[in-house]
Amino acid sequence: MQLYHHPFSLDSQKVRLALEEKGIDYTSYHVNPLTGKNMDAFFFRKNPSGKIPVLQNGSHIIYDTIEIIQYIERIAETVSSGGNSTTLSSDVIEWTHKLQEWDSKHFTLFHIPAKHRLYVSKFLRHVIIARMAESPNLASDYHRKLKEAYETDDKMKNVEVLIQSKDHLVKLLDELEVKLGETSYLGGVEFNLANVMVIPVLARLELLKLEDEYINIRPNLADYWVVVKQRPSYKKVIGRYFDGWRKRKTLLKTWCFIRMRSLLRKY
Repeated sequence: MQLYHHPFSLDSQKVRLALEEKGIDYTSYHVNPLTGKNMDAFFFRKNPSGKIPVLQNGSHIIYDTIEIIQYIERIAETVSSGGNSTTLSSDVIEWTHKLQEWDSKHFTLFHIPAKHRLYVSKFLRHVIIARMAESPNLASDYHRKLKEAYETDDKMKNVEVLIQSKDHLVKLLDELEVKLGETSYLGGVEFNLANVMVIPVLARLELLKLEDEYINIRPNLADYWVVVKQRPSYKKVIGRYFDGWRKRKTLLKTWCFIRMRSLLRKY
């Protein structure tokens, strides 16, 4: 089983947390979306949307995050129950979809300094154009990605997009605060797959230095965050890249790559 992913990707974190929590072996391949590696023809043929993560098991390829997580759950339950798979509870399924609906991409971009965001955006557009020239048979798909890139830049000029994303996030976190006042974990007293959807959201808020605004003002959520950060899965999937000084190393490595490639015009 192969997983194409990257630590920067919220959806990649969700899938890796699920794999680690279920103890499923997989081969990890880093595909950095900020350096445009997801635009390489090899990966683009697996998933023409260019999005990560992508899970491949033999000839079976899945690139929808919720479908991947449900697939992982079915494998884990089939193995643990000797061939008889069980289904996720309706509450867990509901929360999985609720959390996936939040627009984390635009929320994140709005909280990155404009000069850095625009520099990376320009670099990625050059990458798409270069890959299009290398693989003309994929030109229509690359053209669509180029159009999406320009549309994203346009959305960043519309503050209403940020307001909608913030309102959606606040509503979700308020609901989480109530739920976590009833049970230790979201969806029950035991850790389940609904929680692998929550952890990356909270990690992203902490990475953007927004924990006081969104997490710490909600006592149940703040206590929950302290607990889940102690889980081995969190430390392996997120902590090793973004806790303390590590986030500077992770981000600096990517930034240096983009700067060097831009200066040399090697896209």
